Amino acid sequence: MRAMMNSADALRPHPNRPDPVARLDLPAHVPIAIVGSGFSGLGSAIALANEGYAPSDVLILERRLGVGGTWYDNSYPGCRCDVPSNLYSFSFAPNPNWSETFSGQPEIERYLQSTARRYGVLDRIAFDAELESARWDAERSVWELDTARGSLTADVLISGGGGLSEPSIPDLTGAETFAGTSFHSAQWNHEHDLTGRRVAIIGTGASTIQFLPYVQREAGHVTLFQRTPPWVFPHRNRPTRGYERLAFRMLPWTQRFSRARNYWMGEFLLGSMLIHNSPMLTRLERLARRYLARQVADPELRAKLTPTYTPGCKRLLQSNDYYPALQRPNVSVEVEKIIEVVPSGVVTADGVLHEVDTIIYGTGFRITNNPMAERVIGTDGRTLKEHWSSAGVGMSAYCGATIPGFPNFFMLAGPNTGIGHTSLVVMIEAQIAHVTGALRAMRQRRGTAVEVRPEVASRWASEIQVKAAPTVWNSGGCSSWYLDEAGRNTTLWPDYTFRFVRRTRPFHPADYLITGTYGEGGSGNGAAVGAGLDARVGSATREPSTSAPTP
Repeated sequence: MRAMMNSADALRPHPNRPDPVARLDLPAHVPIAIVGSGFSGLGSAIALANEGYAPSDVLILERRLGVGGTWYDNSYPGCRCDVPSNLYSFSFAPNPNWSETFSGQPEIERYLQSTARRYGVLDRIAFDAELESARWDAERSVWELDTARGSLTADVLISGGGGLSEPSIPDLTGAETFAGTSFHSAQWNHEHDLTGRRVAIIGTGASTIQFLPYVQREAGHVTLFQRTPPWVFPHRNRPTRGYERLAFRMLPWTQRFSRARNYWMGEFLLGSMLIHNSPMLTRLERLARRYLARQVADPELRAKLTPTYTPGCKRLLQSNDYYPALQRPNVSVEVEKIIEVVPSGVVTADGVLHEVDTIIYGTGFRITNNPMAERVIGTDGRTLKEHWSSAGVGMSAYCGATIPGFPNFFMLAGPNTGIGHTSLVVMIEAQIAHVTGALRAMRQRRGTAVEVRPEVASRWASEIQVKAAPTVWNSGGCSSWYLDEAGRNTTLWPDYTFRFVRRTRPFHPADYLITGTYGEGGSGNGAAVGAGLDARVGSATREPSTSAPTP
């Protein structure tokens, strides 16, 4: 078998990418280290600059060779956002020149590149510096970080890697014996020519419905191995019109209005249905069934493609070319369970060998078992994964960001911040405001460590599960990556996002323990997080522009 390569950089040619900036040497110590250069990492760095932190106070550790996070990695053909462009962007950095109403991956990647350049973040990114481990040193109040390029310490660690960062590869018997080429959609092998190939596609999630039509047009034959069919709806994407782009440039309020309209429609139409498992979902199901009936004439195939769970229990998908592609003569849909992979192909439960020379995994990401949880070690010497396991609540964080026993550690797009109806960027901006508020409070109290109180985190975790129980994600009759092995919803926010913003943006010191006094020995001790910053900007720091995540 040609081994699947872990590096997205090795798999993808970069014709549309700028030359990398000069290599940034790792310092021995940095006040604030940020992991990842997607929306979370870039937004954090920009907010910290607005708070008054100098460029030398902030370092982004990026494992790839360019910015973009998941929009750097996922370069598969057809990759597109299913959130409107005007909403899937920073509220403080609108782009009036989106070419489509739902942007494709290359355009989102370019947007993040230009935003990083515009706000002076590029020269604070250490590329090819994957975080391998992080251990809290209580005596010095610093995080000891080991990266692919060396070691350093940091007073504060912000994790901006997000949940869609680690591909999930199913543990199939014999996969290592496969004689052909295999790869995950998030590690697309652009060097592998699919022309005339016999291709197996495993999985039917959001990525598969986007890349399968492109694969179908090139391959000799495609076999789609489907475990559970998704509910699919028409995609509303279209090119933006010239007068729209002109209005957005000349009258910025028109783009803010477009953003707000998309946000509130998502909240009170689709969001309300999903959160309350509304009877209106029955109407949504009828719409999806009618769309399937119009698109797929063959009753046998249509039966295979009809879900048996409530729409929204799994992610709702949008596509105009997925169903037509499945009806092409060079595509077959296989619903029998995969038993094993052999050198020449895939064997299903009915004993049939499906001979293929290429396997593409469209099997999603490691959401509830992200390896970052195995790399971060807290005050008691346990990893984040071990802490969650012993606490008995699964993956959980107060405001999706802070965990007891992990001082000065903040997760962005962490547990229960995912959404099924709107833009994750809204959630991220609210969390960034929370983080900057925590650092401001620590500075004002001259502390060296800030940590959420255990009882506060426990109440939050209990509240989340109570709210999640009646939602369609928990009670819609399906098994999804939204739920962990114990059936807990540890990924999605089970309420309206404006309520998350309202609760998360303000930082309440009473919910936290702020300890230590900087200047009392040690190499870190929050000096630049506290005293050094005070010397530069004084005690009355202005509010960061990113603290207002306007819908």
